[in-house]
Amino acid sequence: MGRGRAKAKQTKVARELKYSSPTMDLDALQREIGVGGGTVLHDTEAEDEYDPYAPESDRDDDYRR
Repeated sequence: MGRGRAKAKQTKVARELKYSSPTMDLDALQREIGVGGGTVLHDTEAEDEYDPYAPESDRDDDYRR
C-alpha cells in the first residue's frame, strides 16, 4: 500500500521528460569540450589500421594474424 503517490510522481516526471523540449546552448557546449569553430576532429591514423573486411589485395602482410 502507499504506492499510488510514488507511482503518480514517477508518471509526472516521465511525462515531463517525454514532452519537454529542453533548449541546448551549443556555444557553451563547444567551449566546454574545447573545440573551436571550424575545427574538425579526425584521426588520420585510423585509415592505416588493420581492416579485417578489406579485400585480400588491400591488406598488409604486417597485420596478418
